[in-house]
Amino acid sequence: MAAGGGLSRSERKAAERVRRLREEQQRERLRQVSRILRKAATERSAEEGRLLAESEDLVTELQGRSRRREGLKRRQEEVCDDPEELRRKVQELAGAVRNAKYLVVYTGAGISTAASIPDYRGPNGIWTLLRKGRSVSAADLSEAEPTLTHMSITRLHEQKLVRHVVSQNCDGLHLRSGLPRTAISELHGNMYIEVCTSCIPNREYVRVFDVTERTALHRHQTGRTCHKCGTQLRDTIVHFGERGTLGQPLNWEAATEAASKADTILCLGSSLKVLKKYPRLWCMTRPPSRRPKLYIVNLQWTPKDDWAALKLHGKCDEVMRLLMDELGLEIPLYNRWQDPIFSLATPLRAGEEGSHTRKLLSRSREEAPLGDRGAPISSAPILGGWFGRGCAKRAKRKKT
Repeated sequence: MAAGGGLSRSERKAAERVRRLREEQQRERLRQVSRILRKAATERSAEEGRLLAESEDLVTELQGRSRRREGLKRRQEEVCDDPEELRRKVQELAGAVRNAKYLVVYTGAGISTAASIPDYRGPNGIWTLLRKGRSVSAADLSEAEPTLTHMSITRLHEQKLVRHVVSQNCDGLHLRSGLPRTAISELHGNMYIEVCTSCIPNREYVRVFDVTERTALHRHQTGRTCHKCGTQLRDTIVHFGERGTLGQPLNWEAATEAASKADTILCLGSSLKVLKKYPRLWCMTRPPSRRPKLYIVNLQWTPKDDWAALKLHGKCDEVMRLLMDELGLEIPLYNRWQDPIFSLATPLRAGEEGSHTRKLLSRSREEAPLGDRGAPISSAPILGGWFGRGCAKRAKRKKT
């Protein structure tokens, strides 16, 4: 014992050795119990049975871990309703669409997978691949076109069956489908729009190329300048871990107003793991009986499933094709010659042509630059911007 009643240096070292020995013994016991639990009960020896009986706390802990792992695995699985069940559910959804006084649609990455743009949490999604240490790749985004689901939503809005669309997608396909700007809230930005935040109101520049080539998480300057004031332009993308503050194209004001008026919400192709964090979109201040009725179309589990009046396990395009048929509405075909982005776009000024290397959208393949005609769709990893480094989750630091 050291002077003053404290432990001496040698005593502290001895106590630390004892502590580490106990921890190692506990880990070894945990490994033994885990190996035994993996065996069928009929294959366990009497000695192994006694060890389990003496380790009730460890058995309970390991069984709990196993249940949680199985639960997480089931949530990541994609489930499809059989055709008859899906058709029955679509008939019920069609009735809800017809009877809704104010229907709002929430969309996620799942509505764009048919355009060769991967989702985030599906089997080949961005987060899934990054967790496995694999690179993220996709088709050239200039080749992507609005899907059947995008065009169906536009027709539903024309028919005043859908009042507003709230989207997590940055791909600009809602805008290109012909949906009016006032009817869209692109909460996470639009890859074709850059803005000047020095001008009041903010000055928007719609482009016919992906403006996010040089941008990433917390780094938003695109390398071009405002035609009026000369300030550096920035992209509109809201990356994971950032808070969106721009008025447009995020349009949070309209999203919040639409949610407050909604009596029905249709969620298409979203895991809802991000959207659930926005209480303003779910009217959470109201009692459950006065919240909008919720209908979800997604292949995987979502955290809002228990709140849903109906969950449809199916691909978005398949469900929307059945829905539009049930409603007796024709789905318009996408036509590049009528794509609104070409009339909305601001051309680059002289000297800005070299400010990016991304492929330009064109109204037809013949209109594309000579080097691009007939070029195969690229599968090379897309670097930077909203689709590359900027979308990677930051690793949590280990506590030291």
